[in-house]
Amino acid sequence: MSRATASCYCGAVRCEFPTEGDGLVDTFICNCTDCRKITASMFASNFIVKDDSWTFLQGENKLKKFSQSETISTGNTMTNYFCSDCGVLMYRVSSGFSGMKIPRIGTVDDFSLHETKLKPKVEQFTKDRVAWLGGAQGVKQVEGNHYSGGKEWWPEAKNSGVGTKMQK
Repeated sequence: MSRATASCYCGAVRCEFPTEGDGLVDTFICNCTDCRKITASMFASNFIVKDDSWTFLQGENKLKKFSQSETISTGNTMTNYFCSDCGVLMYRVSSGFSGMKIPRIGTVDDFSLHETKLKPKVEQFTKDRVAWLGGAQGVKQVEGNHYSGGKEWWPEAKNSGVGTKMQK
């Protein structure tokens, strides 16, 4: 099975994950206001990987976490894991999806994967997308939260927790 690495800006945190198979669950862009705030950008590029497919190569002890549920539309708690040295957000974990991580595509070291195996398949919260930014081409467009319960490819899922109650 093909694997790749992800790291923070300073290199203190390094992880390995699958680029194919059932360990790599999905890839997506999120325009929700929660993702916009946590990334200090207009959207977040993410992928979903199963915990048992994610390996820390170094620096797990360098991660600091911040958890909250106030701005999450489902009410789930989202825990954000940052490098304590450089501040890069490595991944998020939702209380609604046990056993999954939501890493940032920008942390992946092999940039060619951004255009191939990690190219987003879904763009969610398009209703919150800024007007001057066109949608991602060739991907499924979803007005709200694509990762709510009942997805046939994720039967154990309750709610992803991705989304927001924040006002524009």
